[in-house]
Parts: sequence; structure tokens; C-alpha cells
Amino acid sequence: MSDMKEACLEALEMGQSYSTINVVSDEDIVKFSEVTGDVNPIHLDEDYAKKSIFGERIAHGMISAGYISAIFGTKFPGPGSIYLSQSLKFRAPVKIGDSVETTVTIVELNEKRKRVTLNCECKVGDTVVLTGEAQLMVPSEKG
Repeated sequence: MSDMKEACLEALEMGQSYSTINVVSDEDIVKFSEVTGDVNPIHLDEDYAKKSIFGERIAHGMISAGYISAIFGTKFPGPGSIYLSQSLKFRAPVKIGDSVETTVTIVELNEKRKRVTLNCECKVGDTVVLTGEAQLMVPSEKG
């Protein structure tokens, strides 16, 4: 049995936020490539990547997006939340060894429709690498 607390719409407030930090490893990139089939050499081939505008391998942008999804489904709002939509803008590359700080913040609550809109941001140090907005359906105590 999971010890994760189920999401509850009534427990949420405007401006509430949640953050995590994840370090991107070579193994993460390789596993992501295997699972998704995205074997773009910019992610996997050091020689190829050295000749790119980045000068080295970079992580798939969707790895950072996955950190957002993990927050929603496991921490905030938590289990029972249903992802309805997500916009993403990739602003800067994430490299092997980078610590990605992911923060989601509630910007709109619609209790009637059981919807929550959140701003999403991933940063490496002071550099914003991803921004976006998500909408979730969150269970209510009222059914």
C-alpha cells in the first residue's frame, strides 16, 4: 500500500507551490531514450554533440517535463490528480549533472469544475530552462 496522500481539491489554495530538485544523469538520458525511442544523437553521441551549438550532450527536454508530472501524481496535488493539459516552452538546455529545480504554483482554482491551473517552471541555478502551464482535475471531498 502506498503512503502517498490522495489529492483533495478543498486542501488547495491560490499561490500554493511545491518544488523538487533532481540531478540529471547519463543513465537517466539513456533510459529515457530506450523507453521513448528518442535516440537523437544530441542526447547520446558525445562526438556528434561536441559539433552542435551546445558543445556537449544535452538531456531530452521531456525529462524536465517529467519532473512536473511526477510532482502532480505523487506529491502535489498528489494521487488521484488527472492531467488534462500542459503547455511547455523549452528555454535553455539541461546537461548531464545539472540539478533541475522544478516548481509548480497554483494560479487558478475552479471548484465547480474540480480544475486546478498551475504555472510550471524548471531552473538550473538561476537559468530558467522550461516554463509552462498545466491544468489538472483534482478529486473533491464533495464527490
